[in-house]
Amino acid sequence: MAEIINESQYEAMMERIEELLKVVTNDTPETDRYFLELDVISNLVEEYEEKYYPVEMPSLAEIIKDEMAERGISQKELAGLLGVSPSRISEYMTGKAEPTLKVARLLNQKLDIDADFILGES
Repeated sequence: MAEIINESQYEAMMERIEELLKVVTNDTPETDRYFLELDVISNLVEEYEEKYYPVEMPSLAEIIKDEMAERGISQKELAGLLGVSPSRISEYMTGKAEPTLKVARLLNQKLDIDADFILGES
């Protein structure tokens, strides 16, 4: 089975993907040779990136911070929304405490954070 074994091969494959994206569209048949080449190269690049450039999942605290920023709410406002003290929110944000099941449900309902992620199952 073929694989990308070094950075120069990876860079060459990325350049080829850019070239192919100019000729392969949503309407390109799956049997088209350029579509097939793009599919194969994309899979090789994906495997290389998973091995050498893994993407780490954000922490629950980072997700909460992002959601707070997106909604324009403070820690105090979030505390009121979740029915906990501002100091408890601070503990969640620093990783010193984990949300209870009740708070996890509210994070899911009020901030639309995936329940599996909150419970550490993602």
